[in-house]
Amino acid sequence: MKQSLGAKTLMFPTPVLMIGSYDKNGKPNLMNAAWGGICCSEPPCVTVSVRKSRHTYDAIVERKAFTVGIASEPWIKQADYVGIVSGKDADKFAASGLTPVRSELVDAPYAEEFPVVLECRLLHTLEIGVHTQFIGEILDVKMDAALFGDDGLPDITKIRPLIYDVSRREYRGVGPLLGKAFSVGKDLA
Repeated sequence: MKQSLGAKTLMFPTPVLMIGSYDKNGKPNLMNAAWGGICCSEPPCVTVSVRKSRHTYDAIVERKAFTVGIASEPWIKQADYVGIVSGKDADKFAASGLTPVRSELVDAPYAEEFPVVLECRLLHTLEIGVHTQFIGEILDVKMDAALFGDDGLPDITKIRPLIYDVSRREYRGVGPLLGKAFSVGKDLA
C-alpha cells in the first residue's frame, strides 16, 4: 500500500540545469535550477522556473533570453556552487573558474565547460505561485564533439549529466541501459 506524502515537489529524477544570463550591468551569471525540462516539440522549447527574488529572474525578463547548460559529473562542485551563492553578491564565473562564452544567437552566456548548451529566446512567461515559469524557444543546441557516439547521436554515457534527488538533496549520475524506448514494451501491445 502506498503512503501519502502530501503535496510536495517530488519528481524523480530532476535535471541539474545551469541557467545562463546577463544582468543589467552585462555581468555573466549562472544559476543552478532543478525545476525545468523540455516542454514542447514544435517549436522546440524548454521551461525553467525561477523565483522573483533570484538574480536570474530580472536578467531573463530584461534580456528576453537565457541559456541552459547541462551539468556533468566532472563539474559537480562548480554546478553546486552556482546554486549556493547569488549573482548579486559574487561573480560566479570567476569564483568557480568556469569560462563564460557569449552566445552567438541570444543575449545570454553559457559556461564552456558544461558539455551541452541550449540557446533560448524567451517565448512565454507564466506566473505560478512563488515561481515564474520561463518558456524558452531553443534556437540551437551545442555539444562537445567528443560526446557523440559511433552512430552520430549524443551519447548520454559520455555526457555524464548530473541528476538531482530532490527528496535527499543529492546529486546522482545516470545508470545503466535498461531497454530501448518504444521497443521494450511492444510484446504487451
